[in-house]
Order: sequence, then C-alpha cells, then structure tokens
Amino acid sequence: MNNTGFTFSRVRDQMIQLLLEMGIKDFRVLDAMSQVPRHIFLDRALWSRAYENRALTIGYKQTISQPYIVAKMTQYLISHTSKRGKVFDRILEIGSGCGYQSAVLSYFAKEVFAVERIKPLVIKSRENLRELKLRNISVKHADGYEGWGVSEKFDGIICAAAPKEYPEDLLEFLEVGGKLVIPVGFENKQKLFVITKASKAEYKEEIYEDVAFVPMLSGTSNGEIK
Repeated sequence: MNNTGFTFSRVRDQMIQLLLEMGIKDFRVLDAMSQVPRHIFLDRALWSRAYENRALTIGYKQTISQPYIVAKMTQYLISHTSKRGKVFDRILEIGSGCGYQSAVLSYFAKEVFAVERIKPLVIKSRENLRELKLRNISVKHADGYEGWGVSEKFDGIICAAAPKEYPEDLLEFLEVGGKLVIPVGFENKQKLFVITKASKAEYKEEIYEDVAFVPMLSGTSNGEIK
C-alpha cells in the first residue's frame, strides 16, 4: 500500500476510535463507517481533513456531515434491528449531497434511494458512488419534500437537511415499524427527531440532541448560489 493509502487507513481507524468514545456503540455502524473512504466524497484540497470529526464544504453552500452525526443518525435508524448485513429492503435519504451518507446506508439496505435538490451534487454523488462500485444506490434530482415522488414505501428515511417543522407527508412513505430520522428547527436551534410509525395511524416521536444542518429547501436547483 502506498503512503497515501496508509495514511488514510490510519486516520480512518482513529476516526472510528473517536466515534466509539463519543458513544457510537453499534458495531455494525462502526464497521460500515470504517469501510467507506470519506475522502473520496471531498475535493482533493480537503483530503488531509477528511477524517476529522467536522462538517466540511462540498460547494453550493452545502456540507458533508461530520462523521459522528452520520453514525448517530444511522444508529438511530437501525436501533430496532439486531442482525448483521442488509436489515432493510429499502431506505430513502433526503438531501444526499455528495453521497457519503448514502454509501454508509448501502451496508444496511438492499436498495438506497437518495434525493438531492442541487443538480451538480447529484452528478458528483453518482460519480463518487460509481467509483466505489456501490450499485444498490439510486440518486435522483428532485425536491426532497416530495420524497421519491411515487407511492413507494420505505423501511426507513434519513433527512440530512433541517425543515422548520418535520414534513408529515414524509411519514406516508414509511412502512409500519419504519423510522424517520430528521433534524428539525431553525438555523441556530435544531434538534434531532426520530419518528417511528407504530401503526398506519399512530406515530411515536422522540427528540434527541442539538444538531446543526443546512435548511431544507423546497424545489430544485441547477447549482445557482443565491
């Protein structure tokens, strides 16, 4: 292995150790995070910082979430399962950005459906995922508020952008027993919500830690920065 590969392997191991110390206890999440090379999803100029526990820019006023948040949201999503491998048939991700969270989720679902409203990020994420040969992920340029845009049901939904209130329409896309993991609130005051669909008409809402995400916007963009 060349020096660059060795360096990435070492700092990725350090990232996993930090996640463990920060409370990520599900070995399945830690294993998935250890398999996904985060630097691939960043511009080369940021590779030296790729495994730091911080959000980093991916352009278009968007960021790749810090590893802890990716791990924590994934842990919440799968917490009611115990098996190894692909514990879900279908997962929906909203606000998929550069594709990093999608790559992590691909270890837990037979199919991952990712929605991103900014077209250049859709193109970039497809390139990133193709490079990693992850073939169970579909990325769509669309409005996240509309979900996948068809009457499909999902075993879980992760949203990587924060609406002011969680969109109840998204709950309609959940299978019974499925979870929506979503940040909710204003720019300087957000909480992480986990909503479980207990039955066709009953939902359980849990509110967890403070988080900081970009706002969830409606519509689509070709990459214009306003």
